[in-house]
Amino acid sequence: MSAIEARLLAAGMGAAAAESRALLFARVETALRDRGKEVVHRIHVPGRVEVLGKHTDYAGGRSLLTAVERGFCVASAPRKDAIVRLIDVGRADEATLAFEESAEAGATPHWAIYPAAVVRRLVRDFGPPLVGADIAFISDLPPASGLSSSSSLLIAAFEALRRANDLDAREAFKRSLHGVLDVAAYAGSVETGRPFRGFSSEAGVGVAGGSQDHTAILASQPGRLCRFGFAPVREEGSVALPADVTFVIGVSGVVAQKSGGAREAYNRAAALSAAILEAWHAETGRSDATLFDAVSSNDDAPARIRAAIRSRAAAGISLFAPGALESRLDQFVEESLVLIPRAFDAMAVGDLATFGAAVDASQRAAERGLSNQVPETIELARLARSLGAHAASAFGAGFGGSVWALVSCDHAKQFQEGWSREYRKQFDHPATTFFPTNAGPPLLRL
Repeated sequence: MSAIEARLLAAGMGAAAAESRALLFARVETALRDRGKEVVHRIHVPGRVEVLGKHTDYAGGRSLLTAVERGFCVASAPRKDAIVRLIDVGRADEATLAFEESAEAGATPHWAIYPAAVVRRLVRDFGPPLVGADIAFISDLPPASGLSSSSSLLIAAFEALRRANDLDAREAFKRSLHGVLDVAAYAGSVETGRPFRGFSSEAGVGVAGGSQDHTAILASQPGRLCRFGFAPVREEGSVALPADVTFVIGVSGVVAQKSGGAREAYNRAAALSAAILEAWHAETGRSDATLFDAVSSNDDAPARIRAAIRSRAAAGISLFAPGALESRLDQFVEESLVLIPRAFDAMAVGDLATFGAAVDASQRAAERGLSNQVPETIELARLARSLGAHAASAFGAGFGGSVWALVSCDHAKQFQEGWSREYRKQFDHPATTFFPTNAGPPLLRL
């Protein structure tokens, strides 16, 4: 057993996943050494599963999260100049970025928009001077599948450059980023381009999202479901998964790139929540920072918000139909205030039936109130339940992506085969895949 495999096992990763990670790390280390670079830092950056929390984070709501065991294996070597060279070992592709305009940068493939956002933001927030790094990585996360491969790549670049420049020792870092939840919120701001505390805004990747993905990647706990609130990020507890259950992920094969074709639809869901909050502000004169603050301010707040939506629509001052706003409001309230607490409490006592019923309600609310589900994700969730999954739901931005199923360990292999077989009878997408995963550890520095 290699030292890396042993450390992954000690961190809470399953044996099969730890073995496969070790093999991937060997490949990225070889890629660096073939270029005459000595590996200094090794990082595993997982993908994540949004168990519950559909489009809640950017509105201040709650999420129930865990990391998957798949992810990015990263090896890096600091440089003495300002060049950031990224080597995608899996794609046999490279990108060259630079911290200084005078430094030589090359053509950037599409995937490089995420590390490029990191480079731009670090220049503004911490530099100069900043040194670059040679960063080799490989990922076994299916891209654009809802598993947060894009946010994982962004965090991989951030962590490698954070280490190369010892950012934690800088006064600006110590002043604003006091712990892992702050770092997660900051990483979310890098992706969206929003300001964070003393750090001003900078062009992100064009997504009006939050920091749910980044929080799950950086702050999950192995073998547990973690509950967080957002804007600001706050930890609300965690609960252990029963030892005899595991996840199986079904990737629909419908690509859902937040920075690509799905971005407009994704941003519309965020715009709806912003319009609801604006109606509340106009109705009450209050200045609640988030929709969650508004709906939880008093018992009759949701009803008053609904009345404000209708009033503004009647006056012709709403950009959205009142039905769309009310459906979004209902979904947000049910998900954040009802279903997540119910599912969390059920899992705490091992009540998988109640947990599954809450998840079913969340899936229905997404189909009805978010309108972000496609036939493939709807059918994946339905099939999983019909095949005996304790719970199943689509997750991520929607408009494609994946579905998780919670199943008994003893039947996971049989379940996965049946789920795949039944789904492929109806949908034939080349990118479709199925794989098992435990609730894995967060980002690991090796």
